[in-house]
Amino acid sequence: MLSTQLKTYTSSFINKVLNREGGGFAKRIRHRNSEFWGTPEGKTIKAIPMDAQDPLTKWQDIKYWQRKLSNKHNSIEFAKKYGCLVPEIYWQGSDVSTIYTQNLPDKFFIKPTIGAGSKLVFLMDGTFNLMDQQHYTLDAIVAKLGEAVRNDSRLEFIVQEFLRTEEGNYKIPDDYKIYLFNGEIACIQLINRLSPHKGFTTCYDENWKQIKEINTYYAKGAYQPPPACLPEMLEQAKRLSKVYEIFVRIDFYATDKGAVFGEFTPTPFMGKSFTPAGEQMLLAYWDKYCPGMI
Repeated sequence: MLSTQLKTYTSSFINKVLNREGGGFAKRIRHRNSEFWGTPEGKTIKAIPMDAQDPLTKWQDIKYWQRKLSNKHNSIEFAKKYGCLVPEIYWQGSDVSTIYTQNLPDKFFIKPTIGAGSKLVFLMDGTFNLMDQQHYTLDAIVAKLGEAVRNDSRLEFIVQEFLRTEEGNYKIPDDYKIYLFNGEIACIQLINRLSPHKGFTTCYDENWKQIKEINTYYAKGAYQPPPACLPEMLEQAKRLSKVYEIFVRIDFYATDKGAVFGEFTPTPFMGKSFTPAGEQMLLAYWDKYCPGMI
């Protein structure tokens, strides 16, 4: 009895430590974050605009060039360069007053080009933002975006299409988060999102066999069948990862158009909330397929 209680306590303690500080994988992610963004040049690199027509040598002309892809405009251009489907862009810029010149549809999606955590994100169905469950007029949205730009001159916003599900429905899209190491897939984390920070998650291997959850940030969900576009999603993810080379999580959406690229995430969850088994698996892939890499 005492032995069982001790094992339970030890397991609980380890999980609490991993949630708060993380293990070896988290240390690598924190080191990467420091190397990527801990220098004065780090913030300016995000703001360097790139184009799908730019040669790869231009993309890779700086140390840790992958930092350019943390700009969501650049990530879309890079995905286009390698043949991925991307959302239709209605408007992009920092002069948010010009949004009024666009004949926006009733449903659209707004996101900043830099930043994480679903801040300043509007997934609009008419005047209703599905992300924070609040109503906004276009005037109110533009006012919020304008204030953000005044506080950070590097900031731009993208207004893009509201992607439909494979069934043609409008809802907060499910995220297919693929953990990749130089073209090798470690796992696929499916997140059924209810809001920016709430939802359910399940994890699968490359053959869509369900595996234990690698991260506890979201509540555990139930098995779901693979999307119809899974083969093209994985093929595109591998193609992008081979060029990106170092570890990255690449996010996709399953839509009625097929697999649509979402974004690159070089420091997922800042390394926190990964389970011991998740840490072990990701470290093993890192050491095997990206040895010695940042």
